[in-house]
Amino acid sequence: MKLDIFSRVIFLVAVVSIVASCAAPDTRHHVVISAREQKLALLDRGNLMAVYPISTSKFGLGDWPGSSFTPLGELEIAKKIGDNAPPGTVFKDRRRTGEIIAPDSPGRDPIVTRILWLRGREARNAHAYGRMIYIHGTPEERFIGIPASYGCIRMRSRDIINLYDIVGVGAPVTVVDEPLVEAVPGLAAAHIIGISPPLVNR
Repeated sequence: MKLDIFSRVIFLVAVVSIVASCAAPDTRHHVVISAREQKLALLDRGNLMAVYPISTSKFGLGDWPGSSFTPLGELEIAKKIGDNAPPGTVFKDRRRTGEIIAPDSPGRDPIVTRILWLRGREARNAHAYGRMIYIHGTPEERFIGIPASYGCIRMRSRDIINLYDIVGVGAPVTVVDEPLVEAVPGLAAAHIIGISPPLVNR
């Protein structure tokens, strides 16, 4: 009897894992990042939902193995980490440490709040996943809007929570070294749709 129950549990776990692995990728949303402007645009079916200030690498752009550059080109969200974590939750090796820190805590610069792990889709960003390039929260919010990271794309905690709750695994991410209006056709006239606030440009 115990063996039968155990077998059923194993079977259910396997089914859940298979279903999760077969979940359709998020083709509705598109994240476009302008390293030149230090801004991130979130699109829903081509419509502009929000624009957030960000921080890319202070070392520049590229994807050499072992480098601290922010990769350019077409990527995708490979994994989402941090469901329901309180703002300021510290992550080490993508695991919660149990610590929560406030924005701009002196001498502190860990990954916090949420992680969107990126995977490159082109030869020029093929090392992004192995280099652990994320879109993630940062406690160094005073540096948002200027290049200050070691390769990742940093966001304020409240902004990464909002982005995390909208986009799914498989959503495309485009990183460019040009203004957003040049990177996204029609963006200048894009219809801004319904999140609150619909346009974030702080």
